[in-house]
Amino acid sequence: MERPSLLMLDEPTNALDEDGVDLVRQIIREENARGATVIIASHNKEDLTTLCGRFYKMNDGTLKEEVLQA
Repeated sequence: MERPSLLMLDEPTNALDEDGVDLVRQIIREENARGATVIIASHNKEDLTTLCGRFYKMNDGTLKEEVLQA
């Protein structure tokens, strides 16, 4: 991948140690800052609240925008 405009990540920090989590989060922020759209599927609320600007929840096949509280 060379500077993709869209990244889709499924549980990107799952099973990583603290340094790995920090590195992945840094990369995600850098990619977003350069203009890439980053879509993250995760159950990790900290990842979602620190990395995402919009939140959606899938329920019974329906996607609904949500407001997450940190």
